[in-house]
Amino acid sequence: MFVINIGQLVTPQGSKGVSGEEMKNLTILEDAYIQIVNGQILSMGMMSELPKAMRDRTLDAKRGVVIPGLIDPHTHAAFYGSREEEFLARCLGEPYGKGILTSMNLVRAATDEQIYQYSRRFLLDMISRGTTTVEIKSGYGLNTEGELKLLKVIKRLKANLPIEVVPTFLGAHAIPEGVKKEDYVGEIVEKMIPQVVSHRLAEFCDIFCERGFFSISDSREVLKAASSVGLKLKLHAEEFQNSQSAELSAELKATSADHLLFISSNGMYAMLEAGVIPVLLPGTAFTLNLNYAPAREMIDMGLPVALGTDFNPGTCLVHSMLLILSLAVMKMKMSVEEALTAATLNAAAALDRAGITGSLEEGKRGDLVVLDLKNYRQIPYFFGHGVVHAVVASGKIIYERESGLAAN
Repeated sequence: MFVINIGQLVTPQGSKGVSGEEMKNLTILEDAYIQIVNGQILSMGMMSELPKAMRDRTLDAKRGVVIPGLIDPHTHAAFYGSREEEFLARCLGEPYGKGILTSMNLVRAATDEQIYQYSRRFLLDMISRGTTTVEIKSGYGLNTEGELKLLKVIKRLKANLPIEVVPTFLGAHAIPEGVKKEDYVGEIVEKMIPQVVSHRLAEFCDIFCERGFFSISDSREVLKAASSVGLKLKLHAEEFQNSQSAELSAELKATSADHLLFISSNGMYAMLEAGVIPVLLPGTAFTLNLNYAPAREMIDMGLPVALGTDFNPGTCLVHSMLLILSLAVMKMKMSVEEALTAATLNAAAALDRAGITGSLEEGKRGDLVVLDLKNYRQIPYFFGHGVVHAVVASGKIIYERESGLAAN
């Protein structure tokens, strides 16, 4: 297929996460086209170079802006039921409530089909907002049966959606009521991880390393067990206080450490030396009225900052990467160029996929978004507006505003 009449094609470049000044380096083509064959980008160039005879097999960008498909490297998009009462109480300054355990009870009571259909509608909405790759964590089952149930739903979503879904095992999300922490950690290590691996249900293993949840010692035990059987590692780190979990992510050579609102300079240096990708989640800080992660300091230090939504039913119902990009510019002192790189190429690196997606380059997967904008610098300016004209994944049009979703 051809995407033609592109007013402005904008993309980072590379096969790995980029850092420092490189995060500002975007390739920009005016009056351009993209050719995608067998799901991969074959060529890009100026409209004047495109033979007229080929222009009938096309998606017309109508002089809009084309960017790489947006990558969301941190979500909890497989769940069931809403928690609006908790949300409204928190807005009035009341206590947090049972939080994750509320969703655990809802997930345990729901059927696989109910969870699938409930989650699918959010993911289709994410597609209409430009997301073409999404990571989805388990974490609301909190026992062997429940975690496997959620991961099987995620596997089904992966099979039936037209975007790439990356599954992550997060059995260590919270400790169920009435269960001793050491017993639950033992269940994760001895029962959950072996079954997750034997059924090939996850690519990554994550843990909520936080006071009141899982300690550094717990996290090291769980993540080492996961790594020993081939799972790649992620951490929920430094979200509510500094616990030196960023340093742990460096010690264990994790792919990413996420949140990082309270990261120390030592933690940043450790991640930099170990090559750990920091995934920042400004939607959560926005929802919880917290200070934002120190993105400016990280970028200036040379860390390849990535962005994600943290879409979940309790602390962040934001699921638009365009909205996250705007928050990064407005609240974290990131330039629009840095934020776009963080939401595409660096976000792909946080999922170990920067070699195949995250930028518009020959040989990469044909994932892109057409925006009804005059130039890319308008992206954060049109905060919350519906600017997505079309979404293409693996060379197929999966969403057009006029006709809606083409997903199964």
